[in-house]
Amino acid sequence: MTDFLMSARALVMHDLEATGTASPDVVSLLEDILVNRRWWSDQWPAGRQYLDGLVAQDLQDELLERRGRWPVCPRCDDALHALYIHPELGGPDPVWVCEDSGTVVAALGDLGTAPAP
Repeated sequence: MTDFLMSARALVMHDLEATGTASPDVVSLLEDILVNRRWWSDQWPAGRQYLDGLVAQDLQDELLERRGRWPVCPRCDDALHALYIHPELGGPDPVWVCEDSGTVVAALGDLGTAPAP
């Protein structure tokens, strides 16, 4: 697997592990997403700067259909809601943003390590 795909995998895996979601079936799902994004990145090499965030978004979409929202906001206590990747196209430099407040929670690959506000 190419370096840019391994980088995307590492970032998303960190966030899966930080949220306790890195079960074998979810990791297999991530691997399938990476295979599909390899084709996409081969067709549009200039778009590789968006790959990290797009892989995270792809996984979010798949998990929403199979398990529910991921990742959920760790900062808001009032309601269960998700984080989303910003910028919407997935990059460059994607961050997780609270769906309700619009505040940046962590960079992709930094969930669980970012200091609380």
